[in-house]
Formats: sequence, C-alpha cells, structure tokens
Amino acid sequence: MRDDFLWVEKYRPQTIKDTILIPELKTLFQTFVDKENVPNLLLTGTQGVGKTTVARAMLEELGADYIVINGSDEGRLIDTLRTKIRNFASSVSLAGGRKYVILDEADYCNAETVQPALRNFMEEYSKNCGFIMTCNFVNKIIQPLHSRCSVIEFKMSNADKPKLAGDFFSKVKGILQSENISFEEKVVAEVIKKHFPDNRRIINELQRYSVTGHIDSGILSNLSETNINQLMQLLKDKEFTSIRKWVGQNIDGDVAPMFRKIYDTVSQYAKPTSIPQVVVTLADYQYKSAFVADQEVNFMAFLTELMVDTEWQ
Repeated sequence: MRDDFLWVEKYRPQTIKDTILIPELKTLFQTFVDKENVPNLLLTGTQGVGKTTVARAMLEELGADYIVINGSDEGRLIDTLRTKIRNFASSVSLAGGRKYVILDEADYCNAETVQPALRNFMEEYSKNCGFIMTCNFVNKIIQPLHSRCSVIEFKMSNADKPKLAGDFFSKVKGILQSENISFEEKVVAEVIKKHFPDNRRIINELQRYSVTGHIDSGILSNLSETNINQLMQLLKDKEFTSIRKWVGQNIDGDVAPMFRKIYDTVSQYAKPTSIPQVVVTLADYQYKSAFVADQEVNFMAFLTELMVDTEWQ
C-alpha cells in the first residue's frame, strides 16, 4: 500500500479490474490493456466518477511511462506544452513502448492557445506518445481534438446505480477497516447515497469524518448542512468558475432544499435592499425547476443572476 496521506490516492485502483464501472466500460478499457494498445482518448463525465483513475490504471497495468498534467493548474500556460510535454513526448521510453500524457481537466485548457497547440503535438509525436484527456464539460474541447481521440462518456443508467453503489460500499468498508476506523454501516451508506457517483467526494468526506477514529450517526446532521457560507462568499467575490464547481459538487438532482436554504439564510449575507429581488429571482427559478431538463444548469443560471444583481454585505 502506498504511503499517500489522502485516501483517494492511497487506495486508487491500480488495475481496471478494481475500478467501479459499468460492465461495458470495464470491458472496453480492459480490452485496451489486453491488446497493449491504448489509443488517444477523451474521457468525459461528471466529477469523481473515475476518469483519471481509469487512465492511470490502464497505464499502470501496461507498465507504460506517463506523466499527469492538471489542466486547471497548468493547462492555460502554453509554456507547459513547449517545455514539459514536448520534452517528455519527444524522448524514448525507458520501459519500452509508447509513452503517455494524461491531461486532467482538459476542459480548463485555453481553447485559443493550448488546445490548438495540443492538436499539433498529438500529430507530431503520434509514433512515440499517446494522449489521454479527461474533462467534465466535453463541449469545451475543440472539435479537432474530438476527431483525434476516441471519445468515451462515463455514464450510468438508473438501473446501473444500485449495483455500482453497492460495489463502492464494499470498497469503502475495506478502506475504513484498513485504516482501523470503526463505523456504522447505515451512516456510511448515507454518505454514499448523498454523493454517489462522485466517488472521490465520498472518500474525501469519509476521511474528514474519520479524524476521531469512528464514523457514527453524529455526522448525519453535518450531511444535511451544505456549505452555504462558501457559496455566498463565492457569489460576493463573483468567482464564476468556482461557483460552477461548487454547483457540480453539491447539486445532485433535488434542488428544492437548496432553494429553501438560500431563502432562509440570504438575509445574513445580502444587503436589506437586495433581499426582495433575491426572493423574486429565487421564486422564478424555483418555478422553472419543475420543467427544466437539467436542474444543474437551471440552478447555475439562478446563482449567476444572484451574483450579478445582488449587493452583498
């Protein structure tokens, strides 16, 4: 077992067999490994579903040389391509075979500079180096990169979820037992129910709750309290990208409780003169939520309007 402090790293699957995926995807990725031929890939899906884990597991099984570049940290810098990636891609693999670049959160790479340059790199070094990109928002990836990759969407049907959640429950129990954390199964199940399929979030939350050495019903009240303070501060600071990430991590279908939470607490954050308009805006988007196809998009539009129009304390 590796000595990583974060459980998500310490217990990251090292083989495709150990990943939590629908059977079709697991078979597909295992086929790439068995044939020792991983093509250029664009892996897309919501946060925490295992895109980067799958990419790393395939390359670990193959024993391939690879590097991981975080697009949200480095991807905006064209110099990253010109130096770090070029030097890696142009050199011969000590392990033999192809080398690989995993470009994590590629949708945060600049579409005007980095992504077009990456397209050229994929062609120039195609004989020596493969590329695996991951993203949450596939529409932010330019079409020339789509055409140079096999695009694979990480998704599951409602029929798939109980089985996958059960498999992940077994994995989580194993982690807690390895860490000598006592736990109530119903409490762990509640954490999984709230955040699944964001497996990374589940493991991070359980690690946070485990600092006392046990996980019991005392944390259930915390599960029902979303971090409204953080959201309101992001709205005040007009941090649109961070707000979007917050929504992705905290909105999981039923937005009614969140609308109510904002209604109950907004007077603590907004100036009194802004509160009437906040209430009207909230009521409008709450009504729309009964008809929209995508609750996350609707809720994000609501927060954007709040961000622009509200005067904050």
